[in-house]
Amino acid sequence: MTIPIALTIAGSDSGGGAGIQADLKTFSALGVYGASVISALTAQNTKAVTAIHAPPPGFIVAQLDAVLDDLRIDAAKIGMLGGAATITAVAAKLRQKPTIPLVLDPVMVAKSGDVLLAPAAMASLRRELLPLADVITPNLPEAAALLDGPVPEDEVAMAAVVRALHSLGPRAVLLKGGHLSGDESIDLLFDGETLHRFAAPRIATKNSHGTGCTLSAAIAAGLAKGRPLAQAVADAKAYLTRALAAADSLGVGAGHGPVHHFHALWPDEEQAS
Repeated sequence: MTIPIALTIAGSDSGGGAGIQADLKTFSALGVYGASVISALTAQNTKAVTAIHAPPPGFIVAQLDAVLDDLRIDAAKIGMLGGAATITAVAAKLRQKPTIPLVLDPVMVAKSGDVLLAPAAMASLRRELLPLADVITPNLPEAAALLDGPVPEDEVAMAAVVRALHSLGPRAVLLKGGHLSGDESIDLLFDGETLHRFAAPRIATKNSHGTGCTLSAAIAAGLAKGRPLAQAVADAKAYLTRALAAADSLGVGAGHGPVHHFHALWPDEEQAS
């Protein structure tokens, strides 16, 4: 058996709930081998991001070279990149590997509200990375920032925004509606032809740190397994919904705790006894 391999290019979360750590946990939970390129380091916990360190772009490229020179990458995802120079360096390297399915999560703000993408890097993100992506996975505020427009306030507005985002160059757009209210969490996927609607029960929990990272990593895991995009998105949303439903059982940190990536693998207390 040859195990599927997925690569994450993202920032490190020292609290373990988002970024590289969330991605690798997601890959492992879904039966995919995970490789990583660390594009930024954060001093972070469930309450706040207290410091960010950006490695030189040359070192990020060296990590990419090391991984791509040896491992067969079946899919990749991009998370936090931080600055324009890093975006340019990563994009140049990925252009050399056009057959790798690419999931782009345009990470801009942490759950705590701390800014993770320099405003000056927005143009580089649009120009360099969006055209390379098989799918981008913005939430509503990120979509508004990419379009320099208002935040969608309902599903009708989401349907217009997802099409506008597609015009920026990605092959498909998954617009996440988690910031809306209501009993259901609605996401819309547009591939240039078909608009797919994904609905799941809205989970009432403050422990939602890493949801965006987890969803995009789960989509990459599905693509690494050879799933069609719509199926990979459906499976990823189902996995994230279950991880959110189990999040309160972890009790990690005093702020926005992480989702439970291993909800299906770790026995609860009654099962363990």
